[in-house]
Amino acid sequence: MASTFLTVSLLYISLSTAGAYMSFYEYRCIFNSTQPDNIEYVVSYYYNGLELIRYSSSAGHFVGYTDYGVQNAARLNNDPSELSRRRASKDRYCQHNIGIYYNNFLSKSVKPQARLHSEEPPAGGHPAMLVCSVYDFYPKQIRVTWLRDQQEVTSDVTSTEELADGDWYYQIQTHLEYTPRSGEKIQCKVEHKSLDAPLIIDWDPSMPESERNKIAIGASGLILGLILSLAGFIYYKSKTRGRILVPTN
Repeated sequence: MASTFLTVSLLYISLSTAGAYMSFYEYRCIFNSTQPDNIEYVVSYYYNGLELIRYSSSAGHFVGYTDYGVQNAARLNNDPSELSRRRASKDRYCQHNIGIYYNNFLSKSVKPQARLHSEEPPAGGHPAMLVCSVYDFYPKQIRVTWLRDQQEVTSDVTSTEELADGDWYYQIQTHLEYTPRSGEKIQCKVEHKSLDAPLIIDWDPSMPESERNKIAIGASGLILGLILSLAGFIYYKSKTRGRILVPTN
């Protein structure tokens, strides 16, 4: 399971006549479960965007990244009370908040949506390419595979990473390049925590998607043409209504 990040920053701003200077501490809990061994507590001190000193519970001591930081890290590492306070902060700060997040947010799941469609293959590639798009799911851990006649396909398959949508949901795409065979059955299989059983989408090769789009566009054009013709006829009849036609010699 990939790491989940919880970050809280405290800002302390000081101003001078020459301009503004900003320094702040950043406290982070990096975790992938509620178990203490899977939690890392990190404290960083920044000055004008530059990290000077960092404490990590995994290392158990401070590290400096500038001359000033190295000097102060040595001073803090020689202070048993400071190290003890930082070790205690992991339990007090991280363990407590991570428990809240798991109980209220991270233990929830959202079922994925999926769509199977075809794309034009790259020049010189296979004569067909299918794309299985899976989206709006949570958490991000998911498995998407291709089946041909109930057997998993392991070649000519490429997939993206799970991509965050920015709203706690994720999406992923997987491509299958293949040569169609008569009577075969192609499926996209989705396995996710939120599903009681795998979600399986069948590919219907009866008509390529590009052809269906062409038919839909043609039908729309025909309907629009009929509507315009009817409107023109009604307009003509309204203009000629009540006129007396006089024959000419």
